[in-house]
Amino acid sequence: MTPKAVSSGHPSHDDDRTTEGAQIRREVGRAGAPAQGRELRSRGKQTMRRLLDAGIEVFARRGFHAARVDDIVKAAKTSHGTFYLYFANKEDLFEALVADVAEEMRGLADSLGPLRAGPEGRAELRAWLERFTTLYEHYGPILRTWTEAEIDQSELGRIGTDLLGQLALALSERVAATGAKGLDPAIAGLALVAMVERFNYFVLSGQVSADHDELLDTLASVLHDGLFSR
Repeated sequence: MTPKAVSSGHPSHDDDRTTEGAQIRREVGRAGAPAQGRELRSRGKQTMRRLLDAGIEVFARRGFHAARVDDIVKAAKTSHGTFYLYFANKEDLFEALVADVAEEMRGLADSLGPLRAGPEGRAELRAWLERFTTLYEHYGPILRTWTEAEIDQSELGRIGTDLLGQLALALSERVAATGAKGLDPAIAGLALVAMVERFNYFVLSGQVSADHDELLDTLASVLHDGLFSR
């Protein structure tokens, strides 16, 4: 994530990019190459979602490079033939998960309301941080794969690099709207997202042990006080 990513565009505020919409997308998911271009019925969508969730589980347990299609099939309790109806290989499944994360992250960025001083503003910020943490917990193995496996020679790498930049852009716009003196909005947006993402990464990877509510309360206080207790 770089300042270039922060200035690369503006998030839209379409109604379909709400938290509810993100939950619907998570339930359905993105199809791999073999299934693209054909309409999936309810059962097919459920099977595909089961494969995607199995992929998350296997990538978390074995890592991207060590994971095999056989592991994913066993975790999903299905057959190799079924797997190849939806995904060409594990890379194709991973790419579908990347697309899911990207869409969810954009929806998360759009769901961030104005940053405001006072108890209500702090509560709104905390609620957004909880949505971030929930998303990070669900897709953590995918985010960790970008960080640790460095599979960045393709379009996946570009998407992975830009995702947190979308959040930084959203935060920089909200910081600018506060009119806070002495803060560069772009730098502040980067710093805030880096703090939130890294802390969640440390918790998810087991490097830090923290109570869920204590984590959210502390992050909300640090971010909110950093902006308004000047």
